[in-house]
Amino acid sequence: MDDEPKLELSDLSQEITSGERTVSVEIYRLEGDVEWALEIVDEFNNSTVWDDTFPTESAALTEAKKAILEERVTSFIGPENGKSDGGHWK
Repeated sequence: MDDEPKLELSDLSQEITSGERTVSVEIYRLEGDVEWALEIVDEFNNSTVWDDTFPTESAALTEAKKAILEERVTSFIGPENGKSDGGHWK
């Protein structure tokens, strides 16, 4: 019996490039859930996950694009080794 929860990945998940940097915007939810989660993953597999969930896939995508525009894509790019120092990228 497979008791692992299944993730439903949104068709709106996508890569966004700004300058020469690319991040992956991942929008997903547990199968059967109503709300969508938002995660931005960089080229080194560092991720930023929103604490809040979103009622629709498009609301999550809008939030990701807004955050990237306001904070710049580089704020979502972590170090190659994936280590942070007290919440700050080393």
